[in-house]
Amino acid sequence: MLDLVRGVSPVLEVPFHDDGALDPDGFVTVAGEVLATGVTSVMFPGFAGEVHKLDDAERELLTGLLLDITRPRDDVAAIVSIPDHATYHAVARAVRTAERGADAINLLPPHFLGPSREAVLAHVRAVLSAVAPLPVVLQYAPAQTGTALDAGTLHRLAAEHPNLRWVKVESAPPGRLVAALAEGERPLPALVGYAGLHLPDALRRGAAGVQPGCSFTDLYVELWRRWESGDEAGALALHTRMLPYLSYWMQGVELIVAAEKEISRRRGWIGSAHCRAPGHRLDAEEHRMIDRFVAEFALAPA
Repeated sequence: MLDLVRGVSPVLEVPFHDDGALDPDGFVTVAGEVLATGVTSVMFPGFAGEVHKLDDAERELLTGLLLDITRPRDDVAAIVSIPDHATYHAVARAVRTAERGADAINLLPPHFLGPSREAVLAHVRAVLSAVAPLPVVLQYAPAQTGTALDAGTLHRLAAEHPNLRWVKVESAPPGRLVAALAEGERPLPALVGYAGLHLPDALRRGAAGVQPGCSFTDLYVELWRRWESGDEAGALALHTRMLPYLSYWMQGVELIVAAEKEISRRRGWIGSAHCRAPGHRLDAEEHRMIDRFVAEFALAPA
């Protein structure tokens, strides 16, 4: 399973009906459409899936639906995120998730009310120990969480806990941390987040994968295919075409979530682009930008 967590590893979005109610059938459809692009891993739940707007029952339901899809397959890995702030709950949920058949855990360190560095590291160590030997991705998202972890600390954690296998790097730009993680006695592969905004630099520095949102997974898959095949110019050309859209949408998490859900709706993956409040409401010009994006990359249903 370790070889499956590389390349493009999308974060699944969560569809809602127009009234804000959960759409589990839509979630299954989204998972199916994303897996049909040929990716070998997916992650859920995350910021791109509005995890902060789901209750425990909804998270458990959707996690179960995803694992029902991935558990019988040996060609795809389900990375299930543990963003719980309390160490007690994070450990319990991580163990339960491992028992349900997750292939890997994504661990978001606690960040509410500014816990100390020592408290954050104790939390991370507790979850790593609880699920060992299940592999873990440690999510480093300083802009969203304020967490500060350097490469030396991450390498020491990996030396103490061999099941720490990857770091999701969402610093901007990510390149220097990606390169630093690749050094040392036991290099730590980096998965780049932040919609792949700085992906070319991260790839040059050895990034093992990218974890974007999921509504145009196929574009990232094509970019990755070009890079892996040695067509660096083609990969950069595609990224350059995507960049004006990504740079605008990544001004805020709620903005890119709203844009991606509208793209998924236009592709026929989900019935509603509803985002639970509070969130970003796309204005007329932002809808026109999506019009241009969908047309340029031929993403609308045939």
